[in-house]
Amino acid sequence: MQPLEFENKLDSTQLECLNNAMDELSRGASEFIGQEYIRALVARFLHTQERFVVKAGFDPTAPDLHLGHTTLIHKLATFQRFGGDVKFLIGDFTATIGDPTGKSETRKPLSKEEVQNNARTYTEQVFKILDPQFTQICFNSEWINALGVSGLVNLSAKFSVARMLERDDFSKRYKNNQPISLIEFLYPLLQGYDSVVLDCDIELGGNDQKFNLLVGRTLQRAYGLSKEQSILTMPLLEGLDGVQKMSKSLHNYIGITEEPNSMYGKILSISDSLMWRYYELLSAKSLQELASLRKDVESGAIHPKKAKENLALELVTRYHTLAQARAAKDEFDNVFSKDAIPSDIQSFEFQANEWICKIALESGLCSSTSQARRDIKAGALRLNKQKISDENLKLPSGDYILQIGKRRFVRILLR
Repeated sequence: MQPLEFENKLDSTQLECLNNAMDELSRGASEFIGQEYIRALVARFLHTQERFVVKAGFDPTAPDLHLGHTTLIHKLATFQRFGGDVKFLIGDFTATIGDPTGKSETRKPLSKEEVQNNARTYTEQVFKILDPQFTQICFNSEWINALGVSGLVNLSAKFSVARMLERDDFSKRYKNNQPISLIEFLYPLLQGYDSVVLDCDIELGGNDQKFNLLVGRTLQRAYGLSKEQSILTMPLLEGLDGVQKMSKSLHNYIGITEEPNSMYGKILSISDSLMWRYYELLSAKSLQELASLRKDVESGAIHPKKAKENLALELVTRYHTLAQARAAKDEFDNVFSKDAIPSDIQSFEFQANEWICKIALESGLCSSTSQARRDIKAGALRLNKQKISDENLKLPSGDYILQIGKRRFVRILLR
C-alpha cells in the first residue's frame, strides 16, 4: 500500500477526520514506529471501510486489571473507532514461561490453572472499554502448542543471539554475569510469532516492550509476509504516589473492579499535576475538550478539584454505573465536608486487649506493624477520630473506628 494511495482520494471532511484520527492515535504515546503506514491504513478505512488488524498482548499474571493496564486498552478502543479490528491476545502459553522485561531477574512462571483463572477475569473486564463487535479474544497456546519441535527450531533460526543481546536488560545481565536461560530468549520470539500468525498490521505495548515488538517486525519479514507491523508504545502510568508505576505490589494502584467508593476516593487523592496525566491516558474526552478544560483550570474558571471530580465520575461510571458514581461522590462529599464516617466500612473482630499495631496490620490499614508504629509517630493513625500517641496501646473490649489518613476507615470490634 502506497502512503498516499487512498489519502489523495479523500474529500475535505474525510481528510480532517484522518488528521484528527492521527492526533488521537498518537495521544500520550511514547513512540510511533511506522506512522505513515498507520496513516495509510486509516485513510483506506475512511475511503473503503476496509478494516485492519491491531494487536496487543497481555500475560494473565494477576486476576484483576488496574488503570495502568487500561492505557493500552483505551488505545485499542481508539483504533477501533478508526478501522482497527482488535486481536486482544492473552498470552496463556507465554505466561507459563516468565518474562524478565524491564527486570533484572526472571519472573516466576505461573501454573496452567492460575493462567486460566486470570485469563477468565480479563475477558470479563476488557469489554468495559472495547467494542465487542470489533474485538477477538485470542489465546496464543492455540498456535504455539501446534508449532512443535521442528517449528520451534525453525523459529529460533530466524533470530541471532547477538540481536537478542541488544535488548537492554539481557545485555546488563550478561555483562554482570547473571544467568539468562534459553527459555527467556524464546519469549520475544514467541511474542513475535504471534504477530506472524495473526497477520498484524499494528502492535501496541508498553514502552518497556519495544524490543519484543520489533522482533515481530523482523519475523514478519522472515516468514515472507507482505507487511511489517507498525508499533505504538505507551508509557507506564504512574500510581497514586505520582512517582512509581502503578502496581499492586507497590500498593499505589486503582483496580477497575474496585468498589465505586474506593475508586472515586483514590482518584480524588491524586495530585493536580498527575490529574492531567490521567486525563490524557484514560479519559474519553477529545484533545480539543482537554485543551479547553486545562485552559479553564489555569484561568481559574474551573477549580482543579472540580476537574478531578469530573474525572473520577467519568472513570467510576465506565467501570460501574452513573448512579453508583454519583453515590460515591455524595458519600465522599459527606465524609469530607461534614467530617463524617463512611456509611459502609469493613468490620474486623479481635480479642480484647489486642495490640493496636497488630490490629492496624490485620485490618489492612498498614502493611506491617513497623509501618503502623511509624504512622502512629507521624500522627496518621486515629482511633474514634483522636490521634493515637501510644504505639504500645492495647485496646479493651468495645466498638471502635480506626482511621488512617483522610479516607481509610475500618470498624474494630473487640470481644
